[in-house]
Amino acid sequence: MRISELAEATGVSIATLKYYLREGLLHAGEARGATRADYDASHLERVRLVRTLIDVGRLSIDRVREVVTALDHPPEGRHQLLGTAHDVLRQTGAPPPSEAVTAHLAALGLPDCVDSPASTQLAQALSAAEEAGWPLTDATLMSWYAAMTRVADADVAPELAAMSPGDALRHAIVGNVLTDPVVIALRRVAQESLSAQRFDPTSERLRS
Repeated sequence: MRISELAEATGVSIATLKYYLREGLLHAGEARGATRADYDASHLERVRLVRTLIDVGRLSIDRVREVVTALDHPPEGRHQLLGTAHDVLRQTGAPPPSEAVTAHLAALGLPDCVDSPASTQLAQALSAAEEAGWPLTDATLMSWYAAMTRVADADVAPELAAMSPGDALRHAIVGNVLTDPVVIALRRVAQESLSAQRFDPTSERLRS
């Protein structure tokens, strides 16, 4: 397809597609002359991925470039793939966690991944909560960790082993971007349900 057809199929303007090409977010099409190139299904999929990362994931152009670079050169190991996914989705601009928080995290007895992007993000979040006057106890963290382990059991599916490295990495990245809001919303829904059961005397239906 021509770039005009790619624009029509994706709903992204030709000018934006050309910007993606210049920024390395979209791979070049097959040249058909000095001013024309053809694009295929891989370009269609890549444009949709870029839009998902920008519109849903709120990633910057620089971060999206990191994602597509990782997708084009994925590590072979499945555990390393997950680390790559977490790394490209890491939080930016957060100060490094304090030594006290890092020690607090290590004391929880979590798997030995202290230097991983995910553990660093958790430590930064704990630091932010502590600085805001909302420290979290070990008991609370372990309760949440147990709940999230059940969630992760559905995420780290055995089927990932049968995927190509690129497909498995895409699954991990896009899966986190698209479902993180769902997990957060489910927490709100659960809070609402429990609050109605415990504190709303008119909520007999929820209590039954």
